[in-house]
Amino acid sequence: MTTPTNGKSNKFANAGAAAGGFVGGLGSSFAPPVNVTINRQTRGSGNGSGPSQSKSLLPAPEFTSPAQVRNYCNTLRAAGVTLSIEVAMAAEILKGVLAAVPDPDGRPFGSRVRAAKVARKLTKSADALRAAAKNAAAAYSTFQQEYEEEINRVRHRARKPQQPVIDWAQQ
Repeated sequence: MTTPTNGKSNKFANAGAAAGGFVGGLGSSFAPPVNVTINRQTRGSGNGSGPSQSKSLLPAPEFTSPAQVRNYCNTLRAAGVTLSIEVAMAAEILKGVLAAVPDPDGRPFGSRVRAAKVARKLTKSADALRAAAKNAAAAYSTFQQEYEEEINRVRHRARKPQQPVIDWAQQ
């Protein structure tokens, strides 16, 4: 692959481009992934003058049946797990972004220490959300244990009646 340009060989041009592409690709692998989430809120009334209605992540706390208790606890658990993962990822991204900010005093690794202090609070938030999810599952489990007698008392009425079975032996 020698293309003469002004009488000189260009055999190292592609090697330099390949090395640059490799280093550029390697350098980008250390950048934290960034997710952009856009939340769009709509107005409650058609003319736009009414207050905005916010949707809750959880169902209404109406506990008139065991199914509603289970639904509430399962929804809380699922939301807690999802938010825990998102907050943990945000903590890592924040740590990576803040570590790139130079330390004003010029201390070695000072920017990383400062970034870790800030991200630690988000990590604790992620741990708290994980604990909330675990406790929501435990709440429903405790509900089942404490109210087992009441649940079993009405459970047989909730079952569908069995269909008559044809006895093919009688002919």
